[in-house]
Amino acid sequence: MCSLPAPSGRRWDGSPAAPRRLRALRVAADSPSRLLRTAQPQRCRDCGHRIDWYTGTHGRPVGLHPQELAAAVVPVSCRWHVDSGIAHAAGDGSRWCRIPHPVLCPARQPTDPLTPQLAELRRRLAVRTRRLLDTGALTPAPLSNPPAAEVSVCRPARPVLQILYGRYLAARPVDDIRCVAQTRPRHRCPHPVLAPDMPTGIWTLMPAIAARGQLALPAADMAVYDLTHLPYAEQLRWRTQRCPAHAAAPAAADLALADWEVFDPLLHHQHIHARLPVPVKHRRQEPA
Repeated sequence: MCSLPAPSGRRWDGSPAAPRRLRALRVAADSPSRLLRTAQPQRCRDCGHRIDWYTGTHGRPVGLHPQELAAAVVPVSCRWHVDSGIAHAAGDGSRWCRIPHPVLCPARQPTDPLTPQLAELRRRLAVRTRRLLDTGALTPAPLSNPPAAEVSVCRPARPVLQILYGRYLAARPVDDIRCVAQTRPRHRCPHPVLAPDMPTGIWTLMPAIAARGQLALPAADMAVYDLTHLPYAEQLRWRTQRCPAHAAAPAAADLALADWEVFDPLLHHQHIHARLPVPVKHRRQEPA
């Protein structure tokens, strides 16, 4: 009986027998965006369709339709293109472009007249949204009225923060704002931005000033989580939405966009609270 030859680590056709090791995603040092692209596709809470989130030139997140469309069928005001992870509100001169999701979202009323091709695409998305609703795969978004528990406790679900002398509307309560950086196991950091061993902000009543030269609102004061008394580095940590550990490691990439939205008292009047909330309890951080 002849012995079998020792395994050479390759299959009969010469291909490697061992699975190819996946490379870790990294952000180039000269990249204008610190955001990893693989984690950004999300589903619209209103229609259930996919949205690709990018960082805009103004620094705020921009949700684009995942597929490219022919530029000839898209109005000039709705043409976008992506360059190095940054979304630009203009065409790049090619025959294809991207389009913002709100233009095609069936749950929203279009503000601009649509071309026949875009109207047909929006109709197909509406049919798919109806199927998702009928099968229970999509749950309609709840009403914007705060629940009774929130009113009694006075804990704003979307508080207003003042950072670097600018006001921002958060997507969740202050103690629930989570770090957006990537950890070593390639997951999003579980630590909150509000750290127990770092200086915190102060809830205070500030005038509900108008934005961009608009008229003042009837409300006299509004509750604001003020961070302007903190050092510049600490305010910048909040603005980039990072925990203290990842604020000291700028090479770590971001797995999510920051939840900030520039506060406009006329557009976000439902999030204005006239009384101060209860003190926020700090959470003990565990190593990531």
